Amino acid sequence: MNNINKNKCIVCGKTHENGIIISGKKICRNCEMNLIGCKSNTDFYKYYLSCIKKNVTPHILKNNYETSEYL
Repeated sequence: MNNINKNKCIVCGKTHENGIIISGKKICRNCEMNLIGCKSNTDFYKYYLSCIKKNVTPHILKNNYETSEYL
């Protein structure tokens, strides 16, 4: 994987150098701040949550399955 893909935000799809990484998936600083600042009953919050679930959850489940073979 090249650096461009590593810096691509899972929410907005833009390439950024700053932000957070959750299980190898990037959320840019702008999206992070928007998520922190929005109310949980808004469509924005639901959209962010769906992006995180879609991109991070399968990655976590896959890693847990792969490591469970060694337990």
